[in-house]
Amino acid sequence: MKTPRIARSRREADSNVGGLVERMSAIISSVADQPDAAADAREILAYLLDVPRSWPANHAAEMVPRDVFTKALMAAEKRAHGAPIQYCAGRAAFRNLTLEVDRRVLIPRPETEMLVEEVLSRVQTGIAFDVCTGSGAIALALASEGRFDRITASDISGEALRVAEANRLRHADTLTAPVEFLEGSGLSPMGSRRANVIVSNPPYIAFSELFTLDESVRDWEPSVALLAGDNGMAVIADIVATAPDSLLDGGLLALEVDTRRAALVAELAAANGRYRDISIVPDLTGRDRFVLARKAD
Repeated sequence: MKTPRIARSRREADSNVGGLVERMSAIISSVADQPDAAADAREILAYLLDVPRSWPANHAAEMVPRDVFTKALMAAEKRAHGAPIQYCAGRAAFRNLTLEVDRRVLIPRPETEMLVEEVLSRVQTGIAFDVCTGSGAIALALASEGRFDRITASDISGEALRVAEANRLRHADTLTAPVEFLEGSGLSPMGSRRANVIVSNPPYIAFSELFTLDESVRDWEPSVALLAGDNGMAVIADIVATAPDSLLDGGLLALEVDTRRAALVAELAAANGRYRDISIVPDLTGRDRFVLARKAD
């Protein structure tokens, strides 16, 4: 991460880091008791300054630029009313990237970072498709860490794609492959093109399960990126059915799925008859999370 532009006099700033964290903590705690208010304040400020999470705790005397001071207080107000920290700051960390995020896109999760790792351990060259791209996290991570010729990503939400495009521009200097974002459902925007790998973190929560989700997810993140019909399987089933037509022989399909339905997804791939080497991979907590398969030659 880059070194923040820190002001050195009170004429250039309204507070030092320590004082600002105190003010943010008071705001965050003003609506309801928040035992982690100071930690939340430091994390938000770290995002705004684009520094490591521990930086604010170790640099309390540093002066804060006026624009960051204002943004930090506004972010604390959002946090007081329950907004996720990443939405408050407008940024989220994903592998080696800092992404812009807001309520138009899901907040990238550590599990999805692992999905990228599973892909890169198997495929690093050729053409990659990212379906249900959201903020563009997977596509941009593959473009910055792999050696792909091209990456094409799709999403049904035009609003999400505007966020993804902003992130592409933000990281343009670090990408080693061109990234294209297309609006549409599933693989349909890719047309007749073929890929060496198709990766997706699609919506997989059943509508009936909405109220089992944590409030920070249910009340803030976009339902179009969370919920799917057919008991959460509709989008995944469509990708499993159509991916063989968009994969080169031996190409990889890599899906992040609901842990309760990973076996069902694997069964769908097996029943399709056009896949081989179907496997279920657990996440770091040991829960079945990823389904991988190769297109049969």
